[in-house]
Amino acid sequence: MNDVPDLHEQHQRNEKLVHERPHAGTTMETRRLGRDGPELTRFGLGLAALGRPAYITLDHASDFPEGRDVSTMETHSHRMLDRAFAAGIRYLDVARSYGRGEQFVRAWIDARGMRTEDVVVGSKWGYRYTGDWQVDGRVQEVKEHSAPMLKVQFAESTAILDHYLRLYQIHSASLETRVLENEQVLAELARLRERGLFLGITTTGPRQIDTIRRAVEIRLDGAPLFSTIQATWNVLERGAEEALREAHEAGFTIIVKEALANGRLTARSVEGSAGPLRTVADRLGASPDALALAFARRQPWADLVLLGAATPAQLDSNLAALGIELSDHDVDLLDQLRAPAEQYWAERAALPWN
Repeated sequence: MNDVPDLHEQHQRNEKLVHERPHAGTTMETRRLGRDGPELTRFGLGLAALGRPAYITLDHASDFPEGRDVSTMETHSHRMLDRAFAAGIRYLDVARSYGRGEQFVRAWIDARGMRTEDVVVGSKWGYRYTGDWQVDGRVQEVKEHSAPMLKVQFAESTAILDHYLRLYQIHSASLETRVLENEQVLAELARLRERGLFLGITTTGPRQIDTIRRAVEIRLDGAPLFSTIQATWNVLERGAEEALREAHEAGFTIIVKEALANGRLTARSVEGSAGPLRTVADRLGASPDALALAFARRQPWADLVLLGAATPAQLDSNLAALGIELSDHDVDLLDQLRAPAEQYWAERAALPWN
């Protein structure tokens, strides 16, 4: 371990950057989508918590004091998209199961007169939204990884997003559903790639590492079928790290999701309010969420980190991660938070939709 740096100077430098607000025209570091695709900003905005009224983020209900009817949430999502764009974010991540997330994004694009080169939109297929805009304990989404589902959901997504859709992903691909062995699905995806779409997978659960390695192996005419891997990774759950590094070195674009562990790495939780995360955050004059995002962003294989912010204040706090510099000593402390994968996913499964 290297010597601990001058923590007073580091604190002053980070505190200054943490409190600088993003503004229009901000330029953010980029990485390329695949080998020859458009540039992606290092931070992207995910709409899992903005496109539908319920999600599993801790205390999500308090994020919408104005209400969660469709019209109010559309206005709210546009406000968030405006703020993200002004901060330099150019990648937007949606899915068929995110309620009206795709519609909200397209309406915002049209209202702001966005060109196709202004933003990159990624969507996903494999889950059907079943929440019916209610927050009452009903099942919010149902998974199906069949070829008919792919065809139906792709038609739905393109009817909304049209040529703005650049990246199309299998939503929570897994070995259990055998979607990566389904010849009909793979043939349909190959057809979409030939039309110019970039393809990817997202993963979830304790076996992410196996799913990632299987996806990396799939070839079409000698070249990888997929261009991106999106996986859950954060200071608590790092089980997929080795496979993500391997995929990055093989030329895949890596997208990190749930870098804040559904709110568990914010001041709303025990992990964010005490322990190593709070210790380092306090020393650097940063918020727990910004620190956790800075930890994700510093990974050389992490091309893009998704922000799941649901309010302007959360987004501003998240973006402060861009100015945080972590020492080796800080990293050693944060490494203590690593949890066994089975434990992490059991705790995540217990989070309520709210």
